[in-house]
Amino acid sequence: MADIFDLFKKIEKAPAEPAKPISFIIAGLGNPGGDYTFTRHNAGFLAVDYFSEKYNFRVDRSRFRSLVGELTIAGRRGLVMKPQTYMNNSGEAIRDAADFYKLAPESIIVFCDDISLAPGKIRVRRKGSDGGHNGLKSIIYQLGSDGFPRVRLGVGAKPHPDYDLAAWVLGTFPDADKKLFFDALTRTADNLPLIVSGDLDRAMNILN
Repeated sequence: MADIFDLFKKIEKAPAEPAKPISFIIAGLGNPGGDYTFTRHNAGFLAVDYFSEKYNFRVDRSRFRSLVGELTIAGRRGLVMKPQTYMNNSGEAIRDAADFYKLAPESIIVFCDDISLAPGKIRVRRKGSDGGHNGLKSIIYQLGSDGFPRVRLGVGAKPHPDYDLAAWVLGTFPDADKKLFFDALTRTADNLPLIVSGDLDRAMNILN
């Protein structure tokens, strides 16, 4: 028996690998509070929630004026965040995190709603204007750059031009649109490794 214990003592554990640094941010845009959960404007929050289920991580710590978690994917470790600043000030929380980790805009991936796309449609872009989206407008202003990748998730256009925009984006999905939207989230989540690794051309070919 003593020989067995001596043998155990001689077995050395392999040294643990040091944790990789945070090298990207995934930011889903939305508004905090249960009343907003399934509204069109919460498409980014819903995307993050879906990713957390598929890739088995939690977004439940409070930091950078956000709920945050960590995800390791495509060989990279990243911060996943749901800013709690409300949509129009999303950029403030994202800037705080980007400054802390010293990340360039190219390493910040934003998921948001898009009323110019039908439910179920996706548009991946490397950079671009805010397109009238107040969350993107805030991020561009706070980062001083529009050079961050973004994934726009279609939520459908207003039923007619006179319909109040705020009422539309803060309205909930009907069941038919909700199914199309979640089908799009499935495809987006399946291709998240491509987006995180920077293979955006391939992601665009598949998703756009």
